[in-house]
Amino acid sequence: MMDINDIKGTTTLSNGIKMPNFGLGVYKAKDGKEVVNAIHAALEQGYRHVDTASMYKNEEGVGEAIRSAGIPREEIFVTTKVWNDDEGYENTLKSFEQSLEKLQLDYIDLYLIHWPTPQYLDTWKALEELYRSGKVKAIGVCNCLEHHLQEIMDNFDIVPMVLQNEFHPRLVQQSLLDFCKKHDIQYEGWSPLMRGAIFEIDELNDIAGKYNKSIAQLAIRWSLQKGAVTIPKSVHKERIIENAQVFDFEITTEDMQRIDSLDKEERTGYHPDHFLNPS
Repeated sequence: MMDINDIKGTTTLSNGIKMPNFGLGVYKAKDGKEVVNAIHAALEQGYRHVDTASMYKNEEGVGEAIRSAGIPREEIFVTTKVWNDDEGYENTLKSFEQSLEKLQLDYIDLYLIHWPTPQYLDTWKALEELYRSGKVKAIGVCNCLEHHLQEIMDNFDIVPMVLQNEFHPRLVQQSLLDFCKKHDIQYEGWSPLMRGAIFEIDELNDIAGKYNKSIAQLAIRWSLQKGAVTIPKSVHKERIIENAQVFDFEITTEDMQRIDSLDKEERTGYHPDHFLNPS
């Protein structure tokens, strides 16, 4: 059960690991001062979850921020990901060690496959090995659909503990949420603000006004109430603070349904089945 009434609230993954329900995404945050300052601002606000990836090219800064924050390492949940060009069994093991070296951490809390390339099953084999070695506390996948998850479950012993996908009121994918719940896979949403496009949805503005909240706060709260771990990204301190002010209100069932009804299967990123050949 997700505790969504506290910024430090967690959900328990299928293997017993506690994952914070709310975190900071650092996609496009520049390595060095920018990402360090963003993470420090987030940690000061109570965030305890940072989501990066080898593709973001800022793992060094993420590690520096965590080490210099003055917060015990075990209190901060760190996610990184293996990129498409590094997939496959041997390449994934090498890529993981490179990420660990850049982060300068003893372990990773969550390691994810970034996209389901044709080698993702071999990649999953490597993730299982990393998990069993203790270098990773939990493993999962990003940007996958039911059939990708089913294929992993049909071929391996370990079911992905987390699925991180694009998730916002224009892309609900309720059947996928239900599939994950059935198989005890924690859903996690990226791009909860649709890369800014969410502010153009007039109905969200109307609903947000009822709660004295911004559209961003409404969308983040909706995501949490849908059962999704949520990682809005920002490098601006004021936005990092605003995004965290979502634990003092609750959206009614009626308004949750109104927001759900805005679903248009609209993506800001690639479709998981077509990202290699988007045309």
